[in-house]
Amino acid sequence: MRGSDRARHDSRVPDYGRAPLRRDALRNRELLIAAARELYAEQGVDAPLDDIARRAGVGNATLYRRFPTRGALIEAVFGDSLNDTIRRGEDARNTEDAWEGLVRYLQHIFEGLAADRGANDLMTTGIQDIPSLDALKAHHHQTISLLIGRAQEQGAMRDDVTVEDLLFMLAALGRVVPASMSTAPGAWLRHLHLLLAGLRAEAAAPLPAPPLTADQLAGALQSLAAPKQQS
Repeated sequence: MRGSDRARHDSRVPDYGRAPLRRDALRNRELLIAAARELYAEQGVDAPLDDIARRAGVGNATLYRRFPTRGALIEAVFGDSLNDTIRRGEDARNTEDAWEGLVRYLQHIFEGLAADRGANDLMTTGIQDIPSLDALKAHHHQTISLLIGRAQEQGAMRDDVTVEDLLFMLAALGRVVPASMSTAPGAWLRHLHLLLAGLRAEAAAPLPAPPLTADQLAGALQSLAAPKQQS
């Protein structure tokens, strides 16, 4: 079994709080996090764990000792930025103009998706069992729901938009952002605003199909998170 597969199937959850790491162990951990951050930004979170160990200049055994699961490494790399997005969500909730709060919040998220392929994977697929990501996704869903409800009450958003509508569209747009970065780095901002313009109350027109259910949306996103075949 490849190293990346071995880590993926290991269900143990590491506990780094039991005892302080020795200086050399702490240095190796920091090297691995830095290498993972670089490779995830370049390739996404499916970047092989063996390549991460190689870039960090440590052996595979060291990587598995510090991060027995792929999820543990993802948590270490992205935990702070995911928590920052939760804080941005709180700011959006507290904005008096719900539409303005929604636009600013989504622009912040898409700036991250455009800059980091790994962050894009986390936010636009159904990856699970990463504590800070699970917390963000729950908070993100609540934030979007609250802002949609308030924007509709304020007359800024069409009344038939659902949370699943917006999350599906955002995931679809987010997945193509990396493909445009080499040729049109700022195109995502144009298309995000085109998407949002279609949600304004003045743009309302009958829609030809019902919105996705929560289960249908989860299934679509989960299929995007399915592990890629390793050659």
